[in-house]
Amino acid sequence: MKLTPLADRVLLKPIDALETTKSGIIISTATKEKSAYSEVVAVGPGGIVDGNEVTMTVKVGQKVVVAKYSGTDVQIDDQDYTLVRQSDILAIVED
Repeated sequence: MKLTPLADRVLLKPIDALETTKSGIIISTATKEKSAYSEVVAVGPGGIVDGNEVTMTVKVGQKVVVAKYSGTDVQIDDQDYTLVRQSDILAIVED
């Protein structure tokens, strides 16, 4: 199945980062709260949204930080995704 975002929406795939405790135990973020880090999977075309022109600045493949309780969670082919507005993206992660 393919999901194509409309208007200023962005489809994100959560990144499960590993966290290591001081004693060396590795904890996956999958067991903790929803990850703030995600990878952009698909981007809508932008256009006029609520009477304002929206230009999409994020691109497929970028890693981003998203507001904690934003978006709509969807599951496609047993993979979890989040659909958010571009304005819910707080930052682009640069390597």
